[in-house]
Amino acid sequence: MHSDYLFSSKRLGFRNWKEKDKIPFFLMNNNQQVMEHFPALLDKAASDELLYKLQHHFLSHGYTYFAVDELNSQKLIGFIGIKNQDYEYQHTPFIDIGWRLDPAFWGKGYATEGAKACLEFGFNTIGLDEIYSVAVHQNQNSFRVMEKLGMQKIDTIFHPAMDANHPLQPCHCYKIKKPL
Repeated sequence: MHSDYLFSSKRLGFRNWKEKDKIPFFLMNNNQQVMEHFPALLDKAASDELLYKLQHHFLSHGYTYFAVDELNSQKLIGFIGIKNQDYEYQHTPFIDIGWRLDPAFWGKGYATEGAKACLEFGFNTIGLDEIYSVAVHQNQNSFRVMEKLGMQKIDTIFHPAMDANHPLQPCHCYKIKKPL
């Protein structure tokens, strides 16, 4: 395993973010197809700020939405990981699992493979008891990944980061508990 990786799956390496990731991360965050289920595209400043927040989250907690490389090509494919969430909601604070991939890497099973590796990391390395995931109601691809992971839908919510009348509302919340 490459020394930059905290852990890996069969085809993916998981690491903290680096300065070299800023441009490919921005291109992904400013892509209409990638950001279809988010309120807005991210400009360069907002994308860089998110990258720095993810780096800092890793340094503070030992996990984040990790930068994920395809091991064969060493190309950044996007992020998959776990992150603290504390927005106003009855189940927060909680640890969320999420993913955002460059479309060039869609349809290859990377989101599911990477999320399984992150669940294993969260449950077995960090010692978490449960992990959540939230997605807007139109995001059927994310719901399929959540269900493949064994997550169960527990709630429908109006995410406080968006106006209640926003067309992406409501969101669905899923949860998985650590296997016994």
